Amino acid sequence: MTGSKVITFAIPCYNSAEYMDKCIESLLTCGTDIEILIVNDGSTKDNTREKADEWEANYPGIIRAIHKENGGHGSAVNTGLDNATGRYYKVVDSDDWLDEAAMKPIMAYLRRQCELEHATDMVVGNYIYDKVHEGTQTAMGYSNVFPTDREFAWGDTKHFRASQYLLMHSVIYRTELLREMGLRLPEHCFYVDNIFVYVPLPKVSTIRYFDVDMYHYFIGREDQSVNEQVMMSRIDQQLRITKVMIDSVRLPEDVPDSHLLKYMENYLSMMMCICTVFLRMQNTKESRQKLDNVWEYLRVVDADLYSRIRRNILNLGTNLPTEAGRRLGIFGYHVAQKIFKFN
Repeated sequence: MTGSKVITFAIPCYNSAEYMDKCIESLLTCGTDIEILIVNDGSTKDNTREKADEWEANYPGIIRAIHKENGGHGSAVNTGLDNATGRYYKVVDSDDWLDEAAMKPIMAYLRRQCELEHATDMVVGNYIYDKVHEGTQTAMGYSNVFPTDREFAWGDTKHFRASQYLLMHSVIYRTELLREMGLRLPEHCFYVDNIFVYVPLPKVSTIRYFDVDMYHYFIGREDQSVNEQVMMSRIDQQLRITKVMIDSVRLPEDVPDSHLLKYMENYLSMMMCICTVFLRMQNTKESRQKLDNVWEYLRVVDADLYSRIRRNILNLGTNLPTEAGRRLGIFGYHVAQKIFKFN
């Protein structure tokens, strides 16, 4: 039951002892009316369990340690949602952190919402790609898309640029919205964050955006899920998540607002583009068959949607036929990677 806390921060932890302290310390600056759930997802290689228990002992009533068998990031997010008592719910990965100054106006707004019968469904802030090993930061914001001074609806939004998407890092949901829609993320699978910021959106009626750099998204570890070689090795999981997204929201039937519909079609186009690029990078008979299969999957589900996404500029470039077309598509992906600094 939600309501006793303003917000629940869920921290999925898997062998996170080396960096989880910084994350937790950043959340504690948000006040004493918050809840921090350290979800230990079956860590075995370090003392994540002991650290989580120590944090709980030092901050009773604020921090709870939850220990569970390993089920992957999605399972940890589900467990956090099941145990949350906050009016709002936010996932913070254990190697990331929140900015104290940016969270002050956001927390003040969330506290006011807790006094209302009909609270805002989703609160959005900016995030920063923090490439620590390179010493670079790239801020990603939405001031060109969202009003900055009021609650609004999807119809009040403007056009998202090609590099702009809502990530798990940038959103805070009203907890009951996620529960009422029955959101469950797949277990033992990477890239579930795409479902988290895609499937709930048609249920979101009201939004508030703060043009502040709220979330620091750490990039740089070799084993990170957005590392290019790691992504290529986990392409089957990317395909699985993309199919879940295709099945979970029917476009346009489930999305009455035209602004949101356009955004969600672009997001799905991006997912299909990623599948295409990495399968064409592999360039084997098996990968070519997988590529044909995922596009056929979309076509069977919705032929009209298939045609629109196939014609999307992202997929026009990455699906060019012949070996020259394959190379050109991969080159275009790497150019975009350097411009937008997304991994």
